[in-house]
Amino acid sequence: MNTSIQLKNAELILPEIYRIRKQQVMIADELARLYKVPSFRLNEALKRNAERFPEDFCFQLTTAEVDRMRAQGVPFTAATHGGRRTLPYVFTEHGALMLANVLRSPRAVQMSIYVVRAFIRMREEIATNLTILRRLSEVDKKLLEHDTVLREIVEALQPLLNARAMEEEEAKKPRRLIGFHEGGR
Repeated sequence: MNTSIQLKNAELILPEIYRIRKQQVMIADELARLYKVPSFRLNEALKRNAERFPEDFCFQLTTAEVDRMRAQGVPFTAATHGGRRTLPYVFTEHGALMLANVLRSPRAVQMSIYVVRAFIRMREEIATNLTILRRLSEVDKKLLEHDTVLREIVEALQPLLNARAMEEEEAKKPRRLIGFHEGGR
């Protein structure tokens, strides 16, 4: 879900929101880019203020989670000089807000508003999808009811259809003609 917003006449693309461990999260490197701070500064702020980031605000991905996300095309920025040395962190909506408070840069505070809006928009889209799914479920129930009724009608008509088919078969058989026929015996 990429959301475009306007910021001082420049188009800004918010980071993707991913679902990991049953939570909606943003990757730390993408938040660092959004907040215009180097990733290592973001990680320093996170470590200095670890008590502000419980597991439901921020957590470090496992190797399996990173591999699964890479397989789905999620780009992880690699650190220079040999690549990433630690597993990336991800932040929930509350963690991204707390991060903006910890970073204390004007840009981080300003961007936290847009991050909140991205999460709000995502929740609205999920709610819309749930409404559509409920409606589809109702339609599916109706179709099942109609399917049952149609099956009962076909079963009730089957003896009539079978009798008619037998009559048609009898009509197709050659009849023995009565009376004198040329060449016949």
